[in-house]
Amino acid sequence: MTGHGVGYGEGVVYGGVRDRRPRPRARRRRRRGPVLAAVALVLAGGGYWAWGADGGEDGGGAADPGARRTAERFLDGWAAGRLGAAARLTDSPAEAERILASFTEGLEIEDPKLTAGEARADGDDGAEVTYTAKMPVRGLGTWTYDATLPLARAGDGDAWRVRWELAAVHPKLTETEKFRLVREESAELDAVDRDGAAVSAADHPSMAGVLGLGGGRPQGAVQVVDRHTGEVRSTEARFGPRRGAGDGPVRTTVDAELQGAAEEALARHADGRNAGLVALDMDSGEVLAAANSPATGFNRAFQGTYAPGSTWKVVTTAALLNKGAVSPGTTVDCPRYLTVGKRFHNVETSEIPGATFREDFIHSCNTAFVALRDSLGDEEMTEFARRYFGIGEVWQTGVPSFDGEVPVPRDETEKAAALFGQGRLRANPLVMASVTATAATGTFRQPVIVAGQEPTATAEPLPDGVVEQLRALMRDTVTEGSAQVLAGLPGDVGAKTGTAEVTATGPNNGWLVAYRDGVAVACVVEDAESGSGDAGPVVREVLAAVG
Repeated sequence: MTGHGVGYGEGVVYGGVRDRRPRPRARRRRRRGPVLAAVALVLAGGGYWAWGADGGEDGGGAADPGARRTAERFLDGWAAGRLGAAARLTDSPAEAERILASFTEGLEIEDPKLTAGEARADGDDGAEVTYTAKMPVRGLGTWTYDATLPLARAGDGDAWRVRWELAAVHPKLTETEKFRLVREESAELDAVDRDGAAVSAADHPSMAGVLGLGGGRPQGAVQVVDRHTGEVRSTEARFGPRRGAGDGPVRTTVDAELQGAAEEALARHADGRNAGLVALDMDSGEVLAAANSPATGFNRAFQGTYAPGSTWKVVTTAALLNKGAVSPGTTVDCPRYLTVGKRFHNVETSEIPGATFREDFIHSCNTAFVALRDSLGDEEMTEFARRYFGIGEVWQTGVPSFDGEVPVPRDETEKAAALFGQGRLRANPLVMASVTATAATGTFRQPVIVAGQEPTATAEPLPDGVVEQLRALMRDTVTEGSAQVLAGLPGDVGAKTGTAEVTATGPNNGWLVAYRDGVAVACVVEDAESGSGDAGPVVREVLAAVG
């Protein structure tokens, strides 16, 4: 990636932005026995002990940096499938490698994401490092949980080792209990919308992929079982479509008319390309529409893992405003180029000499955001996204979903890229619709699509002053900036465009996030020229149906 292109235009566009505004269409929005195939995971006992039972006094402070580095190397090796290398960082390499292989292979986990969290001292020679595990189970969904790695100094030197125990893999993995993956094929499944009307895959094809309508869809569970008897003790995670109470239809939060508008808009404007869209009720977090292109393919709307591009500047801006690092009137120059390890530049190497931060936001100047990188600490964006936007928490939406990922940057170049939604940041329309709703209302409400689903993630409200400034910036982006594709829509409309680089020379992904009259929408279109030109017509058509 020789330079993330970017912003005075949006994202990473290297050419001009086409203005392809559709004529708004006036629409009114109305409110209104499995076959089991069990796969056993056998984890033999042995080598387990409860470290800390005879340990020293808990120091409670920050751990030695070396302990965290060892924990991160262990997690990186495990995630990359280098189990031998990870195991050699423990005090029981052979046992560690065997258990790690049995756990990940037995549960059919592919490409796990393991993120180190807090590191705390435990006495003079011990430490504990928490981590979050996001374990994609093949063909089912992602199992997310938190665990803790215990560490100890190796001898009298500065080296650290993971003190091996089964609980380091998962807190419920013990000498007496193990995990078992159970796969099922769903029976015929039907659903109703928020008003109780039937939602069929024939009328709404995207619902087949989102909810698993029509039967024959994979579903399953990770169970905790007794090692010796095989008795099921509890269910740790469920995947796939589930029936409503009493074997009735699945009660969804979907607005059938808005769902239809979303599917029609993607069919009309995506031109056969991969795309996804989510519309949320901003006051409740309820999903009003979820659509994909192709309609019956992968559920990109909920499970895609995309760089969000310049739409992420909504979160970056909230963090900068909250810290008082900038105000909309602050001068933040927008040069053609800025080098931080790599050379970053703006669309068509454009520039805005003497720009205000407001101009940088509405025209999406990447170099200006890169220039502000020292205003935020290395871990600050990760912490801010979790604290105020709920990203990093586990979302229970009612169907499998990827809930976003904001890793701590590994170096200054990655930090610079992350400020405008590149690097290792990952999101999807579900996540970015939630970001938009939170920015516009000031309150995170975890998205749900199955009625009665109890949200699991919470966050603190954004300060009122930050919300007021964010809304003004997003409104100006529509009236004067890169989202003028939405200009002319009635009501309170705000937006942010984005174009995310996929490869240095290949096509980009086009993004647009927007809100209107209590509804937040996020759309991504692959193989795009720009967010406004490719995702813009889709979002405009959906917002025109809000009423």
